[in-house]
Amino acid sequence: MSALDAIDRNILRLLRLDARVSNAWLANEVGLSPSACLRRIKLMEQAGVIRGYTALVDTSQAEAAIAVIINITLERQTEDHLDRFEAAVRKHPEIRECFLMTGGSDYLLRVEVATAGDFERIHKEILSALPGVLRIHSSFSIRNVLATRPKNSR
Repeated sequence: MSALDAIDRNILRLLRLDARVSNAWLANEVGLSPSACLRRIKLMEQAGVIRGYTALVDTSQAEAAIAVIINITLERQTEDHLDRFEAAVRKHPEIRECFLMTGGSDYLLRVEVATAGDFERIHKEILSALPGVLRIHSSFSIRNVLATRPKNSR
C-alpha cells in the first residue's frame, strides 16, 4: 500500500472513535461512495495499517483487570538482542503491548492481571525468562483515566 492520504487518515480517525459505524455513514463523512470507502478500509486491513478491531470495556462494569506497566532494561542494545527479545515477547499473549523506548529503559510492556498472584506467575514464568533482560521495574495501575476517546466519552 502506498502512503496514506488525507482521506485514509480521516477514515482511521473516525474508526478510532467508533469502529462500529456503518460504512455508509463513514463514506458520507469522508466524502466517498460506500464502495470506495470499503475498498480503502480493506486495503488498509490487508496492508496491516488496520490490525484489528476491539471493544473498550469499562472494568467497573466487567471483570476487573489491573494494568501493570513494566519497564525492561536489556543487558545490551544490539540489533540481535532487540530482535531476540521482541520475538520472545510476541510469543506471550499475556503481554498486551510492547513499546521500544528511548530514555531510562529499553522497553515498556503492559499486561493485565486479576490479582497480584497472577502477576507473580507472569513475572516468574515469562518476564524473568525473556532473553537478555537485565532489569524489570513494574508499576500497578490504580485506575484507567483515559484509554481512548470514544464518541460518548464523559
